[in-house]
Parts: sequence; C-alpha cells; structure tokens
Amino acid sequence: MTDTTTAEIQDYYRGKAAEAAEATSCCAPDPTRFGPGAYGDIGPDEASDAALLASLGCGNPTAVAELRDGETVLDLGSGAGLDLILSARRVGPDGQVFGLDFLEEMLAVARQNIEDAEVDNVILLKGTIEQIPLPAATVDVIISNCVINLSLDKPAVFAEMARVLAPGGRLGITDVVAEDHLTPADRAERGGVSQCIAGALSKAEYLSLLAEVGLTDAEVVFTQDAADGMHSAIIRARKPGADDCGPDSGCC
Repeated sequence: MTDTTTAEIQDYYRGKAAEAAEATSCCAPDPTRFGPGAYGDIGPDEASDAALLASLGCGNPTAVAELRDGETVLDLGSGAGLDLILSARRVGPDGQVFGLDFLEEMLAVARQNIEDAEVDNVILLKGTIEQIPLPAATVDVIISNCVINLSLDKPAVFAEMARVLAPGGRLGITDVVAEDHLTPADRAERGGVSQCIAGALSKAEYLSLLAEVGLTDAEVVFTQDAADGMHSAIIRARKPGADDCGPDSGCC
C-alpha cells in the first residue's frame, strides 16, 4: 500500500465527516448490526442521535473494555466522538479520556458532539495511531473501533499501544479480522482498505503482533460476519504489571 492509499483513506473519511448525520458503517452495509446497530443498549441520555448515527465502527469497544471510575482512556481513531462520550461517562469526573484522530474535519464533528453531550473530561488530539502524541505509560485502557485495520504500518501501531499503556493497562478494541486461511490477496478481493476489509489482519497475525510487543492474555473473538471469511471481532490483551513480575521474570 502506498501514499495513494493513504490519500484515499483520508478522502473517504473526510466524506464521512461531511455527512456524519447520515453515516452508516465503514465495515458492512448493514447499519442494524454495525455502526449505530452495535449500540443497542445505549440510552437517550448517554449520547445524542447525531453522535450515534455518525458511528462508523464494527462493534462497541466501551462495552468490551469494562471501563471503571477514575481510569485514563485512549480512543485510537476516535471519529465523531461516540465512544469518547460513552467512555467519559463511565470513567466519571475523576477519569480522563483522550481521543486521537488524523483528520481535523472529524475532530470538528467530535468536538461538537462532545459539547452537546456536556462532558468535560475529554481531550481531543490530532495525530496518527502510528505515532501517538502521549508520553509512555500514561494510559490505563486503549479502545478502538474498526480503525487498526486502516493502518499501513500495523507493527508501529502495536508498538505504540504497548508504549503508552501503563503497567497493568489493557486493550479492549473491536476490529475486522480475517480467518487465518485468507491471504492478503483474498482479503483485497472482498473489499477496499477504506471499507475496513483489505487491510484487516488475520487472527493469527493479530495475536502474533500483540505478543511481539509484550502484551499478554490476548484473545481475538469473532462476533459477526463482515465479509466472506472475515468478521467483526473483540480483541483484548493487557500489559504486564508489577504483580506479574516475579524474581526471574525479567519484566521489571
């Protein structure tokens, strides 16, 4: 994938930002299951219709991550802000939520949705998920919704996630993941990069990249079909903490 691919992704999501109120899903044509359909339990007092309808994801990472009061959360590819708003409410006034997106147009949509939601513990960041603009070991939880598959340098993304997670921190993300028998060419036949298909990792690739950066207890659980042999998935892992460091572990 080339600079042309990067430009295509940017143009695609600029278009999505411009028509945020009519957004369906980046990952499948069925908005009853993806995008807004993944948030069936969200009450009207938790997020506005505008934020909900602008969701482009393939799951609900705020449900996966089991957020707790006072935690610091980072949303990779925070889009129109729905997961930021939900996270902010879950971690409460003593918690902090960072939203990272690479497009000013999408950050502007998120800024309006956050203002409408009247939450004040969200900080928006402009940048890429390959170079997260946060210090090391500052985040308790990383969430992401159908974004990691868009990256053209996934090893860098995984290394950055491990860097910014505090010891004992965890991932709770959703993404499109391919069955292991599908080659990259097979995935490309099923859809484009911008539509969250061609750039998807296989389950084995996901687990391997998590292990390579030292994240443990990793799991990839398929939830529903996104394309032939490809699925929305829940991905969890954690960064070892002090309790994991025995005298012979070498991790401290």
